[in-house]
Amino acid sequence: MAKRHSEDVNFTEMRTILQKAQYSFLCGLGSLIRSLGFRRTYKMADGLAYLAWHILRSRRRNTINSITEHLKTDREEAQKLAYKSFQSTFRSFAEITLTQKFGRELEGTKLLIADPKLWKKFQECPRPIVASTGHYGSWELLACLLGQVYEAPRPRLVVVRKYPNPAVTAYISKQREAKGACMIGHRAVATAVIRALHKNGIVAFLVDHKTKDHEAYTLSFLGDMANVNMGPALLAVRAGALVWPIFLERLENERFMLHVQEPLDTKLLTGTTEEKIKKTTLFYTQAMEKQIRHNPEQWFWMHNRWNKNWK
Repeated sequence: MAKRHSEDVNFTEMRTILQKAQYSFLCGLGSLIRSLGFRRTYKMADGLAYLAWHILRSRRRNTINSITEHLKTDREEAQKLAYKSFQSTFRSFAEITLTQKFGRELEGTKLLIADPKLWKKFQECPRPIVASTGHYGSWELLACLLGQVYEAPRPRLVVVRKYPNPAVTAYISKQREAKGACMIGHRAVATAVIRALHKNGIVAFLVDHKTKDHEAYTLSFLGDMANVNMGPALLAVRAGALVWPIFLERLENERFMLHVQEPLDTKLLTGTTEEKIKKTTLFYTQAMEKQIRHNPEQWFWMHNRWNKNWK
């Protein structure tokens, strides 16, 4: 029921004929792209990445500068990583059309598990879970996968940012919810998230967004200071949840590797509530950094995470 409700809310926000036409167009275009399958969709995405690399000069320059500074690489290596990051990013965007083709049924063939014992522990966990992830690898497909880990009525929420255009929001929500997860907007979500966690649900957050000062701690991230959203940590501490870093890495030949890191049990933290929240925020920030260093070309370097004004 939650899935249907979420989609209905998005559709009723489309009040104009134009918006409804846009939604229909996106559904048709998405179906066409989905019919191409993974391989041809990736080729299309690579072509768009090539165009963006040559057209979006400031994005290209900032991406190269960001990699050079934060990974301490030389300029030539940074440029290679930056171009691969462009390709990965456009593949990630294209994967929103492929969610219906991806799920746990691929496990062992197309879906590989980096640590099977830890993945089993994750699947069998009876406690509330805050899953921390980021704009790394196949984050859209990961949202669908998390919707399949547990069965209803156990809540499975993914906190996302809504798009200004209701038609785009409706289409993307429909795709993300293809395998059971329910999307929820990132503003005013505290009550819904706490309710889900109190029912031992799983709530996933992207923790590598830019965040306003009053919503963040300023922490070290890839060797530089950045604002990190404290919201997921606050909600996890309030609910006594486990914070579980999880990422879906894209491999060759349309295969994927699921990385699950050791969790943080917020019930075992000591100190004041403020100290617990900060420790939790630092935990998922370091987990994000660890995954990026594992395979930096699959992170969204195009996003200026540190508010730099590169020339």
